[in-house]
Amino acid sequence: MKSKVFALALALVGCLGAAGVQASELTVKIQKQYESIKSFQADFLQELTNAGSQETTARGGRILFQQPGLVRWDTVSPERESLVVGKEVVWDYFADEKLAMKYKVGQVFNSKTMLRFITGQARLDDDFVVVEDGQEEGLTKLKLTPKEAEPGLIEAQVWIDPVQNMVRAVRIKDFYGNVNYLRLDKLTLNPEHPKGSFEFAPPKGVDVQDNTKE
Repeated sequence: MKSKVFALALALVGCLGAAGVQASELTVKIQKQYESIKSFQADFLQELTNAGSQETTARGGRILFQQPGLVRWDTVSPERESLVVGKEVVWDYFADEKLAMKYKVGQVFNSKTMLRFITGQARLDDDFVVVEDGQEEGLTKLKLTPKEAEPGLIEAQVWIDPVQNMVRAVRIKDFYGNVNYLRLDKLTLNPEHPKGSFEFAPPKGVDVQDNTKE
């Protein structure tokens, strides 16, 4: 009986080892792809689920990205919001509330935020223990366990396009059980973005909160 258990254990270790190698190879390909592209654009669907109420809020819009690390994330429904990541500062503009919040770039990218995943700045091979978790709708699913957990992320999953080697969906769970899910559709690589896409100036009459000194 003991020999059978031992043999089964060896078989499981072998399977996990093979999965680890495959996941490692894929994370390398993903990183190389993000380093090679100049830009991308995609439509997005975001679902935010509150752990306490189990209520889910859906948001939709478009994301633009351009090297090195420039992002424009425009939410058009249910409320208008524009997150503009420039070279030095980040603006978060809530049009309906006439409010603009200003941050340093480091304040936004220093943690394992959704933004880091979709721009390739969250290094999967360095920041996480990565395990391949099967296929789903033609995408490769990876389960991520952070090597250094933080309140904003205790576990995550990413769905990878095996042809483009790009992240197509991300699911993040925080310490409190809240879930942030983001899916990218109509992903286009290396488009030419309109001039000024990654610049922002608060319109007149907008309340500006400057958080760059914090």
